[in-house]
Amino acid sequence: MRVAVAMSGGVDSSVAAALLKEQGHDVLGITMHIWSDYGIAKAEKRRQSCCAPCHIDDAKMVAHDLGIPHYVLDLRQEFDKHVVDYFCREYLAGRTPNPCIPCNQKLKFGVLLSKIKELGAAYIATGHYARIENDAEGRFLLKCAVDKTKDQSYFLFNLGQKQLEHILFPLGEQGKGRTREIARDLGLRIADKPDSQEACFIDHHYEQLLKERFPNEIKPGAILDCKGQQIGFHHGVSLYTIGQRRGLGIALGYPLYVTRIDGMANTITVGPADKLYCNDLIATGCHTVSGEELTNPRMLKVKVRSTQKAAKAIISPLSKGKFRVKFAEPQRAIAPGQAVVFYEGDTVLGGGWIQRT
Repeated sequence: MRVAVAMSGGVDSSVAAALLKEQGHDVLGITMHIWSDYGIAKAEKRRQSCCAPCHIDDAKMVAHDLGIPHYVLDLRQEFDKHVVDYFCREYLAGRTPNPCIPCNQKLKFGVLLSKIKELGAAYIATGHYARIENDAEGRFLLKCAVDKTKDQSYFLFNLGQKQLEHILFPLGEQGKGRTREIARDLGLRIADKPDSQEACFIDHHYEQLLKERFPNEIKPGAILDCKGQQIGFHHGVSLYTIGQRRGLGIALGYPLYVTRIDGMANTITVGPADKLYCNDLIATGCHTVSGEELTNPRMLKVKVRSTQKAAKAIISPLSKGKFRVKFAEPQRAIAPGQAVVFYEGDTVLGGGWIQRT
């Protein structure tokens, strides 16, 4: 098969390309040029960002060493619209964004997937740690990686059947240690390159990015206690996240955490650690990998952040696209704006976006 590998210049996508070539596929590399705003940070300090031009050069170098053609696709406008603008506006609204998820959906498995067909490729492969299998009826299943410590299926929950049909995850059956061993055995010069940061287009606190893009939308406001009484002032709701403790500037004799952010009212509520725990949440934008609508309550495993251990919960459909998640045990620091992803065993069934607890 002709397979296009989305190469970031990192070790994972490089080894994915090498494995596919070793299996006898007609492999080509393609790298997205997605970020060039170096007013945000100096280029030489961006080695851990997968968006910097130096990593495009690394991808070219690896492709040359592997003997495969390499292409660079300019997706700066699409990245700015679907990832950076989304990232900023979510914070400005008092929510906590997850930029990797729309980047996967809109760019890697959206724009890029459509572009590779022009190069004669039927499949796109990435260095994600996840797996794709088929069920007895031939539908595509999105499954967790074998190495649960590196599993990235959480970030892929909103992929559907039409996308999974054309996607390969060569690393899903192995761990990161094995990936680096393969890179060293092949003599790839990026074998020991550090992993990129989660928010790849910034390498500092996102406050600077928000101030540069939206200088008039970060406004101070009231900090409230759990009874609704004002006890201080914040510097802008976009600069805080649920569960944050540092930087509040309030001393009550016990640790305080951000427990609620109200973007409309421009207020932040703080309280003791026990106020961070919630029994349920409401989510919207319900998506299922199979494409089948949720019609009845189901007991499943759920994650509200990628690094969390999946917790038991009942998923109950409400109005169209909206659902309630009721946990068997209270969960800590659930942040609106993040994804809630539900699993059956090691299979991702789908998810949505947390609106409120």
